[in-house]
Amino acid sequence: MAREKIQIRKIDNATARQVTFSKRRRGLFKKAEELAVLCDADVALIVFSSTGKLFEYSSSSWHGFELEMETVG
Repeated sequence: MAREKIQIRKIDNATARQVTFSKRRRGLFKKAEELAVLCDADVALIVFSSTGKLFEYSSSSWHGFELEMETVG
């Protein structure tokens, strides 16, 4: 039996929203690391929280990504 789809919407409670953000951010960064390792890919993530705090992940040096982004776009 298939799971019922849930509606994705903003979490009203600020504390619960922050906890969910932290858990999902860790999961997202873990997936990015797995992608980099399994596929030998260069991966970079930039995430801003609702408070404006910056979180970043890169599978190699950040300077290298800056240079690649300049050449790509």
